[in-house]
Order: sequence, then C-alpha cells, then structure tokens
Amino acid sequence: MKTKLIKLLLAFACFSLAACAVITVNVYFPEKAAKEAYKSLDDMLLKSGEKPANPATPPGLPPAAPQDRPQSRLFDALPQFSLVTGAYAADTDADADALAVELSSMPEVLKAYDDMSKRLPRLNALFSSGAVGLSKQALVVVPPSAKGKLAPQDEALVAAENQSRKTVVMSMAKAILKLQKQKESKEALNQVMGKAAATYAETKREAAQSGWWVQLQNDRWVQK
Repeated sequence: MKTKLIKLLLAFACFSLAACAVITVNVYFPEKAAKEAYKSLDDMLLKSGEKPANPATPPGLPPAAPQDRPQSRLFDALPQFSLVTGAYAADTDADADALAVELSSMPEVLKAYDDMSKRLPRLNALFSSGAVGLSKQALVVVPPSAKGKLAPQDEALVAAENQSRKTVVMSMAKAILKLQKQKESKEALNQVMGKAAATYAETKREAAQSGWWVQLQNDRWVQK
C-alpha cells in the first residue's frame, strides 16, 4: 500500500513539474533580409502606380524597344548569386527572396498594399505639410510639431493606413516563423513583432522625403 502511494505521489510530482515547465521560444530575426523584403514589396506593390508613362515616340521614328522595368527579386523563381561575394551575402539575399515571395502569396498583404497605393498621394501630401509624421513603429501619427488637428476624412485615412501597415508587419512576423519552421504561437509572434515593426520603420525612414517628420528609436522626433 505504501509503495503504491509513493508511486502515485511521484507521478503527481512529475506531472506538476512538467505542467510548470516554461518552454522558451528563441526565434532568429533576419533583420537585413526582412529589410530587403520590405523594400522589394514597396518597389513592386506600392510605387508601381507612381511610375511615369513612357514618352511618346517622335513621328517618323520606329517605336523604341520596351525597356525592362527594374524588377525586384520578388518573383524570381531561381535567384542568381554567381556575382555575390561571400556566403553571408548570398544567405541574406536568399532569405530576403524567400520572405518577399512568402509575403506576396498572402492575400491580406496584397490587399494592404493595394489600399496603401490608393492612399499614397494624399498621405504624401500630409507628410509634406508636416501634419503627420512617421513613428518608430512605422505608424502614421500626428507629430509634436504639428499645429491643429487632422480633418475627419484625414483621420479616417490615417487610421486605415495604420491598419494596413500593421497587417504587413504581422505578416512579416508570420512569414519569418513559417520559414524557420516555428510554431505560430502568441509567444513566438510577440518575440518577432517588435523587431519586424522596428525594421519596417527603418525602411520607411530611409524612404522618407526631405522635410518629413520621423521618430527615431530613442523617441526623439527629427525633420529629415
């Protein structure tokens, strides 16, 4: 009887220890690859509508051969790395390609970029006027330097823009977990989300035009 009771107590103790064990999830964040993937998505899906039309062909001249538009690595099925020096650079490019392709396969990302493209002209005007700035989490906010409030229609536009940007950042986190064969748990997503947002913000800061207000990672606001 005593032996049976001891076995039951030991089994209960083992179960309790297992239940209380904390499994730490460590997800590697490929910062450079994520940044390149963000740039590829912006180049392919956000700025495509801003490209000027080809100039008309002067009378009497044959039509010019179509020029190859600069292409992102987004849709390259087999990236070429023969000219890349160093294994690290090749690995970074490969990771960026994989992330960009994975993101471009997500319907929610394509919709987010389609919506952002439609808002781009008005949003750029708000940035240029100083009415809005870029936060360190890549969101569009009213900077401390702004005077007055946004018009209701612009408030709605900013809210919609931020929702699209959150979708892109969340999708980047999910893509990183998927490519690393990590379970999409809340803990893992939380671990990646902050870095994904900070990297997205860095990409947007670099692309910001002169005179736009941007927030640095130390919380300080500066005019680019």
